[in-house]
Amino acid sequence: MTKTPSRRPPDAELPSPETQATGAANQEVPNRTASPPGALDLPTPHADTPDRDVPDPSTPNPEASAPERGERIAKWLARAGVASRRDAERLIADGAVRLNGHPVTHPATFISPADIVQVRGAVVDNPDRTRLWRYHKPDGLMTTHKDPQGRPTVFEKLPEHLPRVVSVGRLDLNSEGLLLLTNDGALARRLELPANGWIRRYRVRVYGNVDPAALARLSQGVTVEGVRYGPIEAALEVRTTANSWLSVALKEGRNREVRKVMAHLNLQTTRLIRVAYGPFQLGNLERGAVDEITGKVLREQLSGLPKPSPSGVKP
Repeated sequence: MTKTPSRRPPDAELPSPETQATGAANQEVPNRTASPPGALDLPTPHADTPDRDVPDPSTPNPEASAPERGERIAKWLARAGVASRRDAERLIADGAVRLNGHPVTHPATFISPADIVQVRGAVVDNPDRTRLWRYHKPDGLMTTHKDPQGRPTVFEKLPEHLPRVVSVGRLDLNSEGLLLLTNDGALARRLELPANGWIRRYRVRVYGNVDPAALARLSQGVTVEGVRYGPIEAALEVRTTANSWLSVALKEGRNREVRKVMAHLNLQTTRLIRVAYGPFQLGNLERGAVDEITGKVLREQLSGLPKPSPSGVKP
């Protein structure tokens, strides 16, 4: 225990060492038991003074007994495949989510495994292990869970044995080919990040006069109607009398990017097939068929991916 030195007047005389020793010898020594050499000589507390530093073992520790906060409900809904985290936040803002019968008003609300979560009145099951599927999307289907115009959707055509899933990115109504599906909305958002460096590859049939030099210039990026698109690798594969087939590869995959860039080159896109999304290939997967990617392959491909920033990146 450190003692605070007492203040003395500047001109006061210090007692000599002999006087200090004599005074100390004449002082009344408190009742204490001699300590062995090397041990700390601590004063014995007074009998009627409670020791405030030693907790009562019979009193429960509130920190030890406090339950864990669990998981944020927006993230939990994304892992359950209800929607992406951003869309889950919109559901909460719209008042569509209830926790144990009460409306959820904030996406940072924490839930525990015993809680009951409902979305639009339907109880949501606890998230399953993360899974990923390849799906060969036919043209004529909307990549949405519900289309305001009543057009058929991808999710209406999926096999019944699949759990609720969300898509990784989208393919527009008239586009076809590889669409990745997952039961984990957080994973979908992660796989959409341009920072992954994953290449989206397409085979594109166009109508018009193809200029190979103009295709080559796309590797420097291009601005279309005020929107700047990143580098695009495009090459002529086959030329016929009326149509040509191109191979196109890009990283961002913005809404209708390929069609808009082709139109900028005076080319009309008459067919668009996505053949690869990062390491995952369409291959010989039949139209409308679904094939699950094994857990081993999924772990291998995800191990080197960056995680999304806390601020979020819009898909």
